[in-house]
Amino acid sequence: MSRFDAVFYDFDGTLADSIPIILKCFHLAYESVFGHCDRTDDDFMYYIGRPLEDTFAMHGEEMMRTLTDAYLGFNEKMLKEDAIDLFPGIEEDLGYIRSLGIKQGIMTSKRKVSCMTTVDLKGIGDIFDAFVFKEDSERHKPDPQPLEVAARKAGTVPSRILYVGDAVPDLLCARNAGAGFALVDWTKMPVDKGSLGKNEWLISSLKDIPCIINEWEL
Repeated sequence: MSRFDAVFYDFDGTLADSIPIILKCFHLAYESVFGHCDRTDDDFMYYIGRPLEDTFAMHGEEMMRTLTDAYLGFNEKMLKEDAIDLFPGIEEDLGYIRSLGIKQGIMTSKRKVSCMTTVDLKGIGDIFDAFVFKEDSERHKPDPQPLEVAARKAGTVPSRILYVGDAVPDLLCARNAGAGFALVDWTKMPVDKGSLGKNEWLISSLKDIPCIINEWEL
């Protein structure tokens, strides 16, 4: 019997090399609204993986909406221009995992339209059995609710999900849901790779995932 019934992936920084574009859009949003940006990349990095609104919440609800709209305007343009690449080997590795009959899905804090623009441009939509976007849950990472939604869509329970991510909110979401977690070693986020515990792994390739699921040696 396999250890997990399905694997779900975070999108930004896990499958897609989108962190540089995200940081650029944060800066552009501030510059367009305030004329300058005093926040640092390290500050912004703390919020990546959480809903976009969390990044701007410190400015109050009205300004949060203004900054969010500005960000989305810049980001939508870049997404439609196919400015984001998948990390090397991702498409081939996802295809390999699918060929083994393992259920796969995406669970992200991104809005559906933002995520699917890149998914469709890259032609990888048919690889996945289920998607969970920001709109699919009331609460978001690190809350467990998105993985609970993912589990229902996969026809299983959270403890039978392996979540693959690159950031602390991903790790905490998995822990809070009682799910397994795999941290990608190509992460650009500030994550302590030595802090992983039971039912948590550091992977150097998505090809490590079948080994984890089937309890083969990594």
